[in-house]
Amino acid sequence: MAERVRVKICGLTRREDALAADAAGADLVGVVVSRGFGRSVPPDRAGSIVQDLSAVPVAVLVDESAERAAALGEALGAGVLQLHGHEPPGMVEQLAGLGPWKLWKCVRVRGAGDVMQALEIYAELVDGILLEGHRDGVIGGSGVRIDLEAIREVRARIPARLEIVLAGGLTPGNVADAVARFAPDVVDVSSGVERSPGEKDPDLIRRFIEEARRRHDPLRRPSAPDPGRAEP
Repeated sequence: MAERVRVKICGLTRREDALAADAAGADLVGVVVSRGFGRSVPPDRAGSIVQDLSAVPVAVLVDESAERAAALGEALGAGVLQLHGHEPPGMVEQLAGLGPWKLWKCVRVRGAGDVMQALEIYAELVDGILLEGHRDGVIGGSGVRIDLEAIREVRARIPARLEIVLAGGLTPGNVADAVARFAPDVVDVSSGVERSPGEKDPDLIRRFIEEARRRHDPLRRPSAPDPGRAEP
């Protein structure tokens, strides 16, 4: 039997939402620690949001220097650093040597070519590729769904050692279908479980996690080990 898909609840800005995600069985919880975005959280407050959870904290970063990214990751206690900007390969390679965390690189997908280009640049430098929908001028949190049929051929070309993280426009109503069709290792949601920007709905979180795990492809490849995640 294939390992179940893992779930990341992202864009957390409140402690009560982190606790709700953890109680519902989320595997990872994400906080935007780079400045200047709608769900950004100051570094001196970010750690308290995800403190003492079973879920692995993920630091969401945009175009930071390697040293700054490492400092923000340490402040959060992150097990994963999620890079959402235009980080050059040299910076990513440097960052990998600054801590024990995994690195995920975000790709804003318009078509299969975007995924293949990102793999050519980053496949040997990171531990996972996060795929989300593309919207001009928007970095992360666009809520745009990916046309999974358009990138189906790419799925088999992603190296087996890389975690595949599927994001963008996922909701409790469509995540089961996305898992069944694309078989990601992780599904990632932010606005799809919110009452309003930055405020999560505990019931939507619970339903999202239940639906994500309701269906999966029995032929899905084994996932890479999850950093520090306690077994539920």
